Amino acid sequence: MSLAIIDGREWQSARDLRTGEKAPADSPCSRMVSDVLRSHPFPGDIDARGNKWVTDTALDLAGRYDPHLAFLVYAQQYYALRFDAPPPDERAALIAAAFEEARRFAKEGGFFPVIVGTGDMIPVAAYIDLSHLDGLAVVTHWLTRYAGLYGPSEKDMAYLRSLPEIERIVDRRDYMALFAGTPAEDGRLPDYLAVSKEGCCFRSTLLRQARMVAAANEFLPVANLEAADALTDISAGVLELLKTRKVALILMEGVGLRDFPLPARRCRNGPDWFNYEPCECQHLTVSTGRHQALAYPAGYRSYLEDDENKEYPLSGYFTSIPAGTVGTLTNARSIAVGNRSMFMHTVTGADIAIECFARNLANQGCMAVIHRQDKYRHC
Repeated sequence: MSLAIIDGREWQSARDLRTGEKAPADSPCSRMVSDVLRSHPFPGDIDARGNKWVTDTALDLAGRYDPHLAFLVYAQQYYALRFDAPPPDERAALIAAAFEEARRFAKEGGFFPVIVGTGDMIPVAAYIDLSHLDGLAVVTHWLTRYAGLYGPSEKDMAYLRSLPEIERIVDRRDYMALFAGTPAEDGRLPDYLAVSKEGCCFRSTLLRQARMVAAANEFLPVANLEAADALTDISAGVLELLKTRKVALILMEGVGLRDFPLPARRCRNGPDWFNYEPCECQHLTVSTGRHQALAYPAGYRSYLEDDENKEYPLSGYFTSIPAGTVGTLTNARSIAVGNRSMFMHTVTGADIAIECFARNLANQGCMAVIHRQDKYRHC
């Protein structure tokens, strides 16, 4: 059983991750993790202390668990860029501070850092409103360049093709073929995928309006990893490094080739016309070494699988814990810590994951997930 421990600052609750039901948390490992949570309350997604929380929490957990693999995500600058659009000098300071936190973790924890930027952010050039279509348009709130179209009328298609903000409209068969999708994945795909031009943003009603969005980002920067020509090469490279040293795989959200401050290799961010935005599919592709654009695709109607029978109720729209992630491909002890919500326990495969328990910028505390209690050696 994977154990989830939610920390609301004044209380903690242990749950079976798969069912959401209450579960015992009285093992040495669970008590250790509970104490780490209690010692590091999460300040909030857009709080300036968010990235410091990642480093402090990860160092504390590493000191108690002694992992050889750490998977960290620093995202505070991403939220600040997306919703506040600070001027260039403030943007540079945010990014510099994030990289300083990564450097601090690597130095104090004794890890070799492999750092991946998830892509540059640019100001919104135009907003695209699809609310008046005859068919259904589904826009995932963290994606801005991709919208799923279900049952569009001829009038809808003519209108969409007339918009200068639209780069292309992709039929589901072509979408499937690009990633060699399976029949199970086909059932989650929209009839068409609308792709906006760089800087143009499909509107979503679930979050604050974005002021900066991901650029097209055909290539991403990767530091300290040779022979990584595509996102799908990163996992294997990290596993090779693990044979001789402790490794920290670090994702820097909202940072691309333009702002990346370290020498870096240019890494392809998707096949053909498709470029990943900073989302769970991009993270899963890094972690598994396989393209994951169809796992929870743009335009995915998550509500069709969200009822009282859904498993993993604490994992957002994930209906299972993905297999083949980097933490599951090594026998080494592993941890994951980050301020990108449920990504840490779902996409990394780490033995122990600690994440901000925040949903759509609402800070609800912290959550830890223990997938492997058997690896803990209590002293």
